[in-house]
Amino acid sequence: MKIYRMFKDYLIEKRLWEVFIYLFFGGLATVVNIVSFTLSYQVFDLNWPISNTISWILSVLFAFVTNKVWVFQSKTESFKELIWEFSKFIFARVVSFGMDMATMYLLIDLLHTGNLIAKLITQIIVVVANYVFSKVFIFKKVEIIKDEKADSSPR
Repeated sequence: MKIYRMFKDYLIEKRLWEVFIYLFFGGLATVVNIVSFTLSYQVFDLNWPISNTISWILSVLFAFVTNKVWVFQSKTESFKELIWEFSKFIFARVVSFGMDMATMYLLIDLLHTGNLIAKLITQIIVVVANYVFSKVFIFKKVEIIKDEKADSSPR
């Protein structure tokens, strides 16, 4: 636990903790995506478009919860705010999915890049885009302002 605390404190000091934790949970979302796709496709014998849709939905839901709770520590005060935040998240993920597909088409079909290289490039673009969308447009942090009167002791 001490090593974790030192690592976290170092990343916080360098202002890299949020990026690190985003990439960590993004990696887990990728695992959710791949495992759910494999189960849908191979175990339940669904076709690949349906399997891919199921895996995208599950990984997006996983990403929303982890981004909200652990990465950006966003607070919503009402169910309406939560729905608005979730709607923005879904919209941004659909946009990044479109960016992914467009970039893949450009790299594979027009520029004749290999599939793996194209996928790696698109994933970098999508991860950066999703982080910016989440940081700037979707999740808000509530800053706690300490009441100085409550902290001061009588003299």
